[in-house]
Amino acid sequence: MKKVLFLFIAAFSVTIAIAQPPNVPADKGAKFGADVTVENALPVAQMAKALEAKDDKKMDVKVQGEVVQVCEAEGCWLRMKNGKETIMVRMKDHKFFVPTIMNGKTIIVKGEAQLKETSVAQLRHYAEDAKKSKEEIEKIKEPKKEIVIQADGILVM
Repeated sequence: MKKVLFLFIAAFSVTIAIAQPPNVPADKGAKFGADVTVENALPVAQMAKALEAKDDKKMDVKVQGEVVQVCEAEGCWLRMKNGKETIMVRMKDHKFFVPTIMNGKTIIVKGEAQLKETSVAQLRHYAEDAKKSKEEIEKIKEPKKEIVIQADGILVM
């Protein structure tokens, strides 16, 4: 039993140590996750219109846009500008993370996009990750219908 407990504690400690944003530059050409190329990448707004036109509100995408927010805790998600709105980009299965210095960078994301409703609890969690104030977090009272991409890979332009 002691061995099992020790292994659990060791595995948990390693997971915590590994789950940090990469301390690397987000320079042009930097890649995170699966390999991504520039070819056939759609602008965010064009991808959003194509997704909304689909019956199942789900599609594989390669989309280009500007990063406007990054998870400050681990670099496990980011938001891209879509006009006055944003779209959520999560790193698929937490297989990779991005540097927290990606704000303002133009990137290409390859993954699966889906139009879905994000719960109040999840929105508050994202706000905590983004280091929002307690007052800002408490103002979140409604779920949000938004585009969420499960990213396989990201390329910095």
